[in-house]
Amino acid sequence: MMERLESWKMALERLRSAEPADWADAGRLVAEIARMSTETMLRQAAEQALPVLRQAADNDDHGVTLAARRRIGVVLDVVHDLTAPRFGRRNAAPKKLSSEDRARKMLGLPLAVQLTCEDINQAYRRAAKGKHPDQGGSAQAFIDLAAARDILIHPGAHKDA
Repeated sequence: MMERLESWKMALERLRSAEPADWADAGRLVAEIARMSTETMLRQAAEQALPVLRQAADNDDHGVTLAARRRIGVVLDVVHDLTAPRFGRRNAAPKKLSSEDRARKMLGLPLAVQLTCEDINQAYRRAAKGKHPDQGGSAQAFIDLAAARDILIHPGAHKDA
């Protein structure tokens, strides 16, 4: 598929830079892309470009040819995005959160901010309103919230799980 994308990219660049543009040829190429692409975004961009390219092939109107050039550019942008190198680790397992980070998430607190005891207690009270058994929450969820608050207030007393 990558070879096909590269060939489409080269053909689209050639068509876009050609000075009397061959809109019939552009229409054939974009129709091929719409028919053969497995990428949803590329197929949609090609399908949206087709009517304008067909109109440009039948008409010499300057406005229509400008619109056709823009549509070719949109399809080309999608192809560029699909062929651009990707950096980073693909399919890497997400980083395991520490017990303190899990506690912060449970209480709805940011991960990288210094917190005071008052911040932690306010977040606990806010979260406990919906988790309390008297308010329709479960007893276990309420106990987990209390444990999360304790982990954040006394971080050295709890071992990282």
